[in-house]
Amino acid sequence: MEDDHDHMHIHIYMMCWLLLITLPHSHCETGATFDYSVCKKHSYNCGNLSNIFYPFWGHNRSSECGSGDPFKLTCNHDHNTTSIQIASENFTVKEINNTAHTMKLVPADTVTNLCSPQSENGNESHTGLFQDSPSVQKITIFYYCPCIRTFSYGHFMCGDDITYYALDYDRLFVDYPQLLSCKRSLHTWSDAQLNFSGGILALEKVLNEGFVVNYNVSRVCERCLGSEGRCWRDDIEKHVVNSCYYCQNGSHGLHCSPSPLKTTTSSAAIATVLICVAIFCLRYKSSIMQGHFGLTSKSNRNIEAFLKNHGAQTLKRYKFSEVKKMTNSFKVKLGEGSFGAVYKGEILNGCPVAIKKLSASKGNGEDFINEVASISRTSHVNVVQLLGFCLEGSNKALIYEYMSNGSLDKFIYNKGVKAIPSLGWDNLCQIAKGIAQGLEYLHKGCNTRILHFDIKPHNILLDENFCPKISDFGLAKLCPMKESTIFMSDQRGTIGYKAPEVWNRHLGGVSHKSDVYSYGMMLLEMVGGRRNINAEANHRSEIYFPHWAYNRLKQGRELRADWVITTEEQEIARRMTIVGLWCVQTIPHDRPTMSRVIDMLEANMNSLEMPPKPDHSSPIS
Repeated sequence: MEDDHDHMHIHIYMMCWLLLITLPHSHCETGATFDYSVCKKHSYNCGNLSNIFYPFWGHNRSSECGSGDPFKLTCNHDHNTTSIQIASENFTVKEINNTAHTMKLVPADTVTNLCSPQSENGNESHTGLFQDSPSVQKITIFYYCPCIRTFSYGHFMCGDDITYYALDYDRLFVDYPQLLSCKRSLHTWSDAQLNFSGGILALEKVLNEGFVVNYNVSRVCERCLGSEGRCWRDDIEKHVVNSCYYCQNGSHGLHCSPSPLKTTTSSAAIATVLICVAIFCLRYKSSIMQGHFGLTSKSNRNIEAFLKNHGAQTLKRYKFSEVKKMTNSFKVKLGEGSFGAVYKGEILNGCPVAIKKLSASKGNGEDFINEVASISRTSHVNVVQLLGFCLEGSNKALIYEYMSNGSLDKFIYNKGVKAIPSLGWDNLCQIAKGIAQGLEYLHKGCNTRILHFDIKPHNILLDENFCPKISDFGLAKLCPMKESTIFMSDQRGTIGYKAPEVWNRHLGGVSHKSDVYSYGMMLLEMVGGRRNINAEANHRSEIYFPHWAYNRLKQGRELRADWVITTEEQEIARRMTIVGLWCVQTIPHDRPTMSRVIDMLEANMNSLEMPPKPDHSSPIS
């Protein structure tokens, strides 16, 4: 089988070079005549653009039918897209409205070069022929800035630097004087809501929606073209339409006298084709040689292929020596995750980061793939942001934004620890809602549903404002939105938070409701202030934490007997307990969705129904 594969590679490689040496290197000249009636018959058609007429031309529509170079459209056949050049900048044309005289444009390099600063007046389309529509909004991206600890707008990583972006307002540089030293570029969009907590993905999304411009068209020229005449602009800078051309004999232009036109096959065009084919062949040869001689281990080759195919090019890749330098040789350990230790580090501009160094003994890189596959698809204020990664032999590391308040567990189980402040009930409720919103996003806010499978206080990080962020996606699974359950060969999760159906498949299929169960257990721990597997009892039937919480609730007793709380706080605690008990129902179908959980956490106590007592169902190991 391998021999056949190699023979196929060699065959394709030889075909590439045959193509190179057999391409024609000649050109031809022909005499031609032009009949202006074709301008009425032939519209511009490419991809989603169809029936586009004057002043545009290009592709299947002759240049004589348009209004000069500013209105030339280029059809990119490989992607069925159309591009236009305005003031030396290239744009992708998403829509053209010939009646309203508007175009919807997207800068051609928005996604691939968002980390490359453009001119300060980037995306400006004021050439006299084109003006921004009233719906257009401007946003400034700031590059190479000093670290800003608290920034009310958005940020993302560009290499080793944190890049900031914000709407322009009068006090922007008063509130953030650090921005004055940054390099800036201006971007444009229309009719879209920007989520400033979403990072680079949210920014790319709105910029890729494009912005609307109006273009100027002479009514005289439109009438002229309708009578088969020809319009053009002799002086584009002054925006002057010189004339409407009719046949010299004064009749309409259906049959104008022939004018010789030369068509040539440009040697430059041929050279371009040759270069493109050569590059393709050389790249293909390179991939063959690398695969044939096995330059990397099989595990790392699989990871490299995954990174290439799943958009990880937007993440910064670090050498292991750089990771060691960031962490001062892994000096400050923040904690231990499912698949490795987490260390504090610092990138070049002084901003702190958290670096998870994955254990070399854990699996074959599946945890690394799970983490990147899941989190690189996300952009939400309640999901931790992945800034970069390291993949160098057996050394694997993930670089995250730093959360100054650490994980939630130390604020829940902090009996006798005076250095850690207790969180008030308002704080606990807001944290619970934030986690629920993050899970709702993972379950239904992405194109692919993400199941976390390890929701617990240890994996909830808190920033300096106690905003919660879901972390540690090493056990995560991706699930198509249309599928309600997934197949799992293992019983992934942590004892005490693992849903019953994960270890007992007779109870139902594994789905997003499994995360709901883990969330419910965590919610009960937040209210009770203790671990669910540490209940003080001698018999397993009494140890089952939801039973204990249910009985306390029915008896009107508080889950935290050591706290003196107000009536309002008692209502918050009871509401969180009721929601938690609904989430840990044994049958997955009986649990609410995360959207419903959010509604319940915000509801009045009187509107909440008391849940049934959960069946006794919990693994002991």
